[in-house]
Amino acid sequence: METQNIKEMTSRERVLAALAREPVDRTPACNPTSVATVELMDLVDAPFPDANRDPELMARLAATSYTELGFDSIMPVFSIIQESSALGCNIQWEQKDNWPTVRMNEPIWKDIEDIKIPKNYLTHQDTKCVLDAIKILKKEYGDEVAIIGKTMGPWSLGYHCFGVEPFLLMSLDDPEKTKLALDRMKEASVQFGIAQIEAGADALTLPDHATGDLVSGDYYKRFLRDLHIELAERIPIPLIMHICGRTVDRMDYIAQTGFAAFHYDSKNHPDESMEVMNERISLVGNINNPETLFARGPDRVREEVYKNLDVGVQLVGPECAIPLQTSIENLKEIPYALCDWHKEHTATN
Repeated sequence: METQNIKEMTSRERVLAALAREPVDRTPACNPTSVATVELMDLVDAPFPDANRDPELMARLAATSYTELGFDSIMPVFSIIQESSALGCNIQWEQKDNWPTVRMNEPIWKDIEDIKIPKNYLTHQDTKCVLDAIKILKKEYGDEVAIIGKTMGPWSLGYHCFGVEPFLLMSLDDPEKTKLALDRMKEASVQFGIAQIEAGADALTLPDHATGDLVSGDYYKRFLRDLHIELAERIPIPLIMHICGRTVDRMDYIAQTGFAAFHYDSKNHPDESMEVMNERISLVGNINNPETLFARGPDRVREEVYKNLDVGVQLVGPECAIPLQTSIENLKEIPYALCDWHKEHTATN
């Protein structure tokens, strides 16, 4: 990525340029999922589960990504359940040391005729919370920092609303019915995404958990590639796809979608991932969560940051939502290492 002779950018300018694969003054530190931790919750008095349901607390906790950690982005949607809650799923809200989860043993839909988006979908407490938090952050930080929203993709919604096993069995037994279900569920993704744009989001993460340990790359091509192309056309803002796990087998298809970036897992090596993407789509990631950020120290974090920078990864940050017990010291090391790498390479060029 070109970084020479570029005037200093704001964090927002830096992230948006990197998502567009344009020159930047330095690689941005960005996590398009969550960097919330228990330590940060205590620091600003915004604990889970309240910070998932109260917009003031959600915005306060999310802002620490920028104000305390030095990241170039703020991402206020810490969980993956806001839409599912608004659709009618039963939620286990947990306490501050754990994320809320959908009770997937209590599915709300059994057949495609059951798929309905409630009239109060965007005014439900758990979707409205996100919209109001984005408005608060936009008002407070304006054009200073990139504000990234999140709208869950239809494959993920299928897991939540049908249950993982029933949804996967449907994809095996009746692919055409599965495609129709996805087509209906995608409207929830589009509606929530557009509402976040109107609230002030600069970009959106779209997680769609066709993960390497559950489905193949061929499954992604068959069920999701064309659907994701449509989502990229209908949601007029840079989209960041997130899929966990080993995903090199579907990266070529992901690069064909028109998404701005792919948030990739540490199970994929930076060099092989960059080679597959071939400048068609930016990469975001892929600092390991459980082994590096949670269990190791800053030196190991720095090593992984450098591995990404050495091959030109456009935005660097954790591979996914970080463990809630991650140390602030390890998270701060990501922007520190980014700045040091660029200083070293400027000095030698």
